[in-house]
Amino acid sequence: MKRIVATVLLAVVTTAQSFAIYTDHRGHNVDSLEKVVAPWTADAIEKASTEDLLMLVRAYRNLMLGYNAISPLKSEFYARKALAISIREDWPAASSDALRYIGQHFYTREQYDSAMVYYRRSLEWVDKMAAGATSTTNPEGYDETYVDDYYSALYGAIGNLYNMMDSIPRAMEWYEKAGAIFDKHGWNESNSVLWYNIGETWGEQQEFKKALQAYDKSLKYAQAAGDTLFIMDVYKGYGGIYLMQGKTWKALPYLKEAAAYYEAHPDYAPSFRVENLEFMNQVLAAQKKEIAWMATAAVLLVLLAIGIYFIARRLRLARREQAETALVMDETLSELRETSRNTKLPPLSEREKEILDLLAKGYTTAQTADAIFLSTETVRWYRKKLLAKYGVANTPELVSLLKDSGLL
Repeated sequence: MKRIVATVLLAVVTTAQSFAIYTDHRGHNVDSLEKVVAPWTADAIEKASTEDLLMLVRAYRNLMLGYNAISPLKSEFYARKALAISIREDWPAASSDALRYIGQHFYTREQYDSAMVYYRRSLEWVDKMAAGATSTTNPEGYDETYVDDYYSALYGAIGNLYNMMDSIPRAMEWYEKAGAIFDKHGWNESNSVLWYNIGETWGEQQEFKKALQAYDKSLKYAQAAGDTLFIMDVYKGYGGIYLMQGKTWKALPYLKEAAAYYEAHPDYAPSFRVENLEFMNQVLAAQKKEIAWMATAAVLLVLLAIGIYFIARRLRLARREQAETALVMDETLSELRETSRNTKLPPLSEREKEILDLLAKGYTTAQTADAIFLSTETVRWYRKKLLAKYGVANTPELVSLLKDSGLL
């Protein structure tokens, strides 16, 4: 991603910096242009008029631009041809232009030290333009807007160069210089590209807060320029940053909107469209894992809740059984004391009477426990205690004894 972004700003050059475009009878066809310049030998150039040299430099420049994407070596070759004439004739704009494009070719080949040499030399010619230098085509000098256009292009190019050399603070210094010029002239589209580039740089550095702040500025400038396509590029940037932060649900709306727009504009920046789709695939894959994890966690929470419920229920039963046991023990001790004082049958407690009433009706131990909200163990305890208390062998004898004695 860094390589794509680092070359974006270099292309931001307004038409003010160009010579009048040379057009041959075949309309900028590089083959026919080469036929036009082929007769111009070194001797012919030495004897040429200023008007002919201007035409030739324009042709060289068109070849430089025409071959830029399809044959970088040829592009550089014609840039050097143009440079030789423009330096000899002391044409600042043409010299700066050719030097910058030669620097771009070194930049593309990752020969950054050489690229810096040509960018700096190009900047020296711009300084001459700013100081009031003139040329054949600009006998009165160059106006401020024209010069600032050259400055901003070079500031951005040098910033990109430091960016690729991982000297981020230096890159930001040059980007800020370019941004100041863009603000000065209200060049919103250029500023949008600049801040997008800065956002991508901070994203590469994992400086997510700074990246989002840069994208915010890029979006503001894109909206001011009415550049809907670049607004979508910023959305793609937002999506990428939120993805890197793991905020997939925040990233997805931006990426979906950008994807829809790129789909409707298939000829615009195919690499951006591909990158956006890659981001979406990563987001969806991450969300799929997240949903699976959440489902697993939910199941575990449900199981944990069920386990807690049964443990709590068991604890409640244990406390109740403990309380009942303590009560039985107290009753037993009280009854033993009472028995020692007299020989009459000991009385029944309210709980014993309640249990015996149910047993007399034929309730089982479990049914008795459910009816009076005791555990079965407690009911068995009471039953055994009553049998021992009244000296009988089973429940029927116990019930009969107590009825005869009037206790039941």
